[in-house]
Amino acid sequence: MTFPSLPQDTQRHSTANRRADALMDEDVAWNEFTDDRDGEQFEREERAALRRVAGLSTELEDVTEVEYRQLRLERVVLVGVWTSGSAQDADNSLAELAALAETAGAMVLDGVIQRRDRPDPATYIGSGKAQELRDLVVETAADTVVCDGELSPGQLIHLEDVVKVKVVDRTALILDIFAQHAKSREGKAQVALAQMQYMLPRLRGWGQSLSRQMGGGGGGGMATRGPGETKIETDRRRIREKMAKMRREIAQMKVGRDVKRRERHRREVPSVAIAGYTNAGKSSLLNRLTGAGVLVENALFATLDPTVRKAETPGGRSYTLADTVGFVRHLPHHLVEAFRSTMEEVGDADLILHVVDGSHPVPEEQLAAVREVINDVGARDVPEIVVVNKADIADEVILQRLLRTERQAIAVSAHSGLGMDELLALIEERLPHPSVELEALVPYTEGALVSRVHEEGEVLSEEHTGEGTLLRARVHPELGASLERFAPATRP
Repeated sequence: MTFPSLPQDTQRHSTANRRADALMDEDVAWNEFTDDRDGEQFEREERAALRRVAGLSTELEDVTEVEYRQLRLERVVLVGVWTSGSAQDADNSLAELAALAETAGAMVLDGVIQRRDRPDPATYIGSGKAQELRDLVVETAADTVVCDGELSPGQLIHLEDVVKVKVVDRTALILDIFAQHAKSREGKAQVALAQMQYMLPRLRGWGQSLSRQMGGGGGGGMATRGPGETKIETDRRRIREKMAKMRREIAQMKVGRDVKRRERHRREVPSVAIAGYTNAGKSSLLNRLTGAGVLVENALFATLDPTVRKAETPGGRSYTLADTVGFVRHLPHHLVEAFRSTMEEVGDADLILHVVDGSHPVPEEQLAAVREVINDVGARDVPEIVVVNKADIADEVILQRLLRTERQAIAVSAHSGLGMDELLALIEERLPHPSVELEALVPYTEGALVSRVHEEGEVLSEEHTGEGTLLRARVHPELGASLERFAPATRP
């Protein structure tokens, strides 16, 4: 995990000043939120408890292996705020955060949940619980705290002041994973843009290092005259300039993909996009359907760069299959915006294969999270097939519940091949059909035209005669125009 190191504040406050600052922060937070406190109120015992979540530790028992990993990995403690839903929902959310942390290369030591009606505006979990978290950090020798939510700049600063180690929120963790997995030039640019969007409001100075002003008169001498802005203002301006440059570069890269997409549309080759929750098995499904050989890894966000491959229906009709970046609950808005051009493969598709992990304890949550992002990229009206993957290891009750509640759903296993024939038949049925139906007697010298009909259209019947190939087919208008001259009625 490659988060920036936590700087050391050179100006240490006295104990009395720290206590006064903490009280002032709590007073401000209370005054800000007392006027509109409503909704569900929790029992005192639940609100006071910092509940540990069992089964999250990934610390290894073998001493030599642990010592080796400690050289490479950050040691993290997870913390979440449980505001609604059941205790199982809260545990599932923290378990997913643990999987994200492991994917980023961290060693998860422990995880705790604080039940509140809303996150504390000052320290996320409250000042008293933040001190308890500090004790847990000391007990486990952790060097990083990962929060299950997006923290404001003020919350990050205040929580770091209490726990004395680096604090990372869910958004920064996902951005770090994306940065590790981006391989293409466009993917790296998109991640860099998202990171800068996240970092911009969170720039802060330690001591006086970012509050110096440059410029003006005063006889400061050569190289000291400038715009009269603080260093932090200069950094923000430079980041904005880099972001503008990055957006222009991404827009230029997008042109090449648009050209390929327009060519597919011109030939009216149907397109199918594989979308779904991260680690649901999208790349495995692509490989099973096309033999593409795309990287398959049991890790979150293993695929960032879209992969488009050619495939055929059982009837021989060609279409394209696009593997897309995985989605996750609370996917940072910065990432949705940065990866919008990549996600256009979903918006422009004729059919979406919505892959869901059937072995997950609550797959309905994954479906809802993915559909939220699909709506954001303008693909709300694209037809959808829900592909319940990993059916061979799924709980039968959950599997039947999904198949019953989802109108267009099919259970498959990309690993074993279970249900693949049925899925291919369903894809063929749901793909849009060409609009022109005709009959043509194509001479044997026009073999390339017959091949195009097989590739781009639907062959209803085919007969080889003494004069040529008699076809009855559905094709798109452009190909239909090329076949019109061979219609039997027009031949002498």
